[in-house]
Amino acid sequence: MTDLRYPIGKFVRQDSYSSAELSGFLQTLETLPAQLRAAVTGLSEAQLETPYRDGGWTVRQLVHHIADSHINSYVRFKLALTEDAPIIKPYDEAAWALLEDSKLPIETSLVLLEVLHLRLTTMLKSCSSDQLQRTFVHPVSGATTLATAMGLYAWHSWHHLEHILALRVRQNW
Repeated sequence: MTDLRYPIGKFVRQDSYSSAELSGFLQTLETLPAQLRAAVTGLSEAQLETPYRDGGWTVRQLVHHIADSHINSYVRFKLALTEDAPIIKPYDEAAWALLEDSKLPIETSLVLLEVLHLRLTTMLKSCSSDQLQRTFVHPVSGATTLATAMGLYAWHSWHHLEHILALRVRQNW
């Protein structure tokens, strides 16, 4: 049985990434907003309030979480591009998912992701190989290159998209 928490497996860091891998990450980040919109199209309010697994977030919370996470990623990329190995601030994603804005219609986060990913991918396309080796420092996980962060957020995109798609299959929606 597949682990419903990690339907595509856990993210695996690599020491380096090929230009083809980086292009794939960029393509994933470019297409996420449209793919996420397609994944939630036609879902009722009751379906949006369905957890993707027992004890997991609802579809609504997943959509808002992706926006929250990718806002943080955008800021982390910008900090790493403009400062030397900045220490980033972690956030309590589970607590964020309980805040009132995570109860808003999902359209708010779908639109946010469209414009955020336009800015993010525009910025990433302009990065040189050297810039993609710049780092930010997470207080727990340590230094992360921007190339690795691209891979992480591409994985994050598919990870949560698959939560929704797999739920739709299991529920026959």
